[in-house]
Amino acid sequence: MNPGRGMRYDAFRSRRVLRWCAEVEQETEGEPPPMHVFGSRRRLIRIALCASTAALAATALTVGGGTGAAAQLTGTPAAKSGKPTVVLVHGAWADTSSWSGELRILRRKGYAVRSIANPLLGLTSDARTVAGFLRSIPGPVVLVGHSYGGSVITNAAAQSGNVKALVYVDAAAPAVGETTGSLSGSTSALNAPASTLFDSVPYADAPAGAANLYLKKDVFLKSFAGSLPVQQATDLWASQRAASSAAFSTPSKYAAWKTIPSWYFISSGDRIITPESEMRMARRAGSKVTTFQGGSHLTLVSDPEPVAQVIESAVSAVK
Repeated sequence: MNPGRGMRYDAFRSRRVLRWCAEVEQETEGEPPPMHVFGSRRRLIRIALCASTAALAATALTVGGGTGAAAQLTGTPAAKSGKPTVVLVHGAWADTSSWSGELRILRRKGYAVRSIANPLLGLTSDARTVAGFLRSIPGPVVLVGHSYGGSVITNAAAQSGNVKALVYVDAAAPAVGETTGSLSGSTSALNAPASTLFDSVPYADAPAGAANLYLKKDVFLKSFAGSLPVQQATDLWASQRAASSAAFSTPSKYAAWKTIPSWYFISSGDRIITPESEMRMARRAGSKVTTFQGGSHLTLVSDPEPVAQVIESAVSAVK
């Protein structure tokens, strides 16, 4: 089939329709005002039919009349342009909405961005889930993880061949054999007794000894989301996603940061994964480090602009 021939035929047919409508308009202009309902209705129907048909014809002419219009209707995917896709992976007690600020900023600047759901069930299975998604993306990927999401991207990137850069945002970056729970730092708020930190809830088909953990309200507001207004932090606490205890106790099987360039965003006000612990992980990974003064574990929510800038730096480095 020759698409060019079909487009020329559609344009020809559309011009004939427009000429017919012009003739109808001339005829109706010369008619006397209708004296009964049927005549009025018939006249209106003819005019309405012309108007709708002409609109369709005009559309056909616009789309088929030149390559410029067709180019505007056809987007250029990141894979075809060679530009990387940014994939954002959230952490525990959060969901994809935690990346809303960064997503808006990056998309407004023309980047291809995806924010995907982290199952929060266990490091090995969560990483496999994310790796499966990464393999569905044609072209290079800049993989970004927050909090426990850092452990997930560390393992997922090693199981997919298209990740070209890693970005850790107030996140864990475990070595092989380390657990996420062991990387919070000696002064982390998570070192308090579990009964004062979490509401533990059983869930279906959980591994032996595992339970869903919800952060208690005071811990969430004071230690987890301290850089947010109280009402916003309270809303996030009320809508938090539970994380399985297995997510924090599963040893890492991979350390993708050993072979993939990485960037590290560290908030000095983080009380969940301490800045000291993050700096230690960043140094051993050879990461490019950005230290943000203040913030909290949810700086990505309270201050998305500086986080987005670090992500852009990683994207710019991908050749």
